[in-house]
Amino acid sequence: MATFKDMEDSLKSFIIQEQSDAHNIRSTNMAKYNNIKIWMDPTKYNDPHFFIRISISEAVFNLNDFSKINGGLGYEERLVLKWFGRMGIKEKLQELWNSAEKNKEDK
Repeated sequence: MATFKDMEDSLKSFIIQEQSDAHNIRSTNMAKYNNIKIWMDPTKYNDPHFFIRISISEAVFNLNDFSKINGGLGYEERLVLKWFGRMGIKEKLQELWNSAEKNKEDK
């Protein structure tokens, strides 16, 4: 089963790869991707969702259709959307959601 750390590393690698393919690589601050944080809080919203923080920006996305519930990530938001569309990402996040829901029920 994937962990939040696995998902954070996956997103970080994806963003850095996408940035390296872009023509504006010189203006990219790679250090800000060292603190990507992904988490879930089943007590916040009823629908399956997850939070993503990149540097000082934060957003919450619906896991079912990846619509944004709250917040914003600026330029990186389009990269996060692209990452979410990669094969297996939604399924791994769904596994994490199921685990978070189970932990909520156990408490």
